[in-house]
Parts: sequence; C-alpha cells; structure tokens
Amino acid sequence: MTEPDVCNAPLRTHTEVMSEHLDLAGKQVLDVGCGAGHLVRRMAQLGAHVTGIEPGERQLAKARAAEPVGTEKYLEAMAEALPVEDDSIEIVVFFNSLHHVPVAGMEQALTESYRVLKSSGMLYIAEPMAQGPQFELHRPVNDETEVRAQAYRVIKKAAALGFRQAYETIYAADVCVADFESFRELSTSINPEREAYFAAHDTQLRRRFEKYGERRPDGWHFRQYIRVNVLQRAD
Repeated sequence: MTEPDVCNAPLRTHTEVMSEHLDLAGKQVLDVGCGAGHLVRRMAQLGAHVTGIEPGERQLAKARAAEPVGTEKYLEAMAEALPVEDDSIEIVVFFNSLHHVPVAGMEQALTESYRVLKSSGMLYIAEPMAQGPQFELHRPVNDETEVRAQAYRVIKKAAALGFRQAYETIYAADVCVADFESFRELSTSINPEREAYFAAHDTQLRRRFEKYGERRPDGWHFRQYIRVNVLQRAD
C-alpha cells in the first residue's frame, strides 16, 4: 500500500487532535495498548475515567508506578480479549498500538472494541505512518512497514464490523527524547528481545540517531507522521 505525500501535514500535538474529535470529560474510556500510561494520565487530566490495557509487564509496571492524576486504572490484557463488559465504554482508543497487535488478531481487536462500546460509541485509532525521521530511526530495529499497512487495511474494513467511518486526518508530531540511552530504553521496554540488537549495533544506531534527529536544548527531536481514523459504532 503506497503512503500519501505527508510533506504538508500540519505540526500538531496529539492532545490537540484528540480533543478536536473526542469529548473526553466524564466519559468511560479504554486505552488499548497504553504502554507506560502517558496518554491514560493525559485523558484523566481532561476529565475522563480511563482504564489502560497493556499486555507487557515492563510497561505496565511503569504505568502503575506513576503518580495518579485522576481515577485511572490499569489492567493486563490483550486487545483481542478485552476484560470489559459489553456496552460499557463510551470511547475506545488505540494510540500507536493497533499495529502491535498480531496481524491475525487485528480484526478481532476491532470486534472486541465494538463489543465493549455503547451504542454510538467512538473508536479513535492513531497510527504512525511508515515514513519520516521517526520511522527511519526505528527502521533497523523494527521495520514496521508491512504491519502498519495491514493495520490500515483492517481499519478501512471496519464498516463490515459494525463501524461508521467518521473522520480521517494526517498530522505531524514532534517526538522528543533526552538522548540515545532514552531511545534505547523505550524501544527495549516495548520489546526486551531488542536488547541484543542494540548491543550488537550500538555505533550504527547512534549514528542513525544523530542523522535523523535535531538536537535542541531540551533533547533530540524527531518528526513523526500520524494518521487518525475516528470510527463510530453504527447501531
């Protein structure tokens, strides 16, 4: 699948785009693949009652160790089998996570989202695109070109699963990491098996980090292109 030209994609924050399409205040929200819980806490700050779903123990431990900002909580589970009752959630979010679901389980993940959503509930999917500095930085460690394309194919078939396609947009995000060690820690937290690759290719990866990053006083910045699809349960 050929990606569109993103050169003119506007630079925006994730919160800005999400807030434009979702009314979070007072809503029951499920963040599927929440990682260390950064977005969970941000949505809680905006007044949502958020449950973060995360299958990785290392990331989940970080999420639970963070200082709570609201009523947020975390559960260890897979996107294909959400530990939530039918028709109980108003918003389901997949932020940078649908492509991490095994390809064979992506459609089931959306089916599960449909099951837990209330009538007319919203499904918000933000997926990184396979181009740009942030993608090129990660490419040697984890080339996600095909899985990202597959995730988008599943999204475009969501009507068959009971969803209405409400909106699609592409924007550019500014990703900042303190240094190379922070990049390595984040990458290996998601998948500890990457430790060996980092150890074997340290010099090459450091050079790539400096090639695609822009150093500023607060750290290293990488442009990342994001596609957002907002779906609504059609019944």
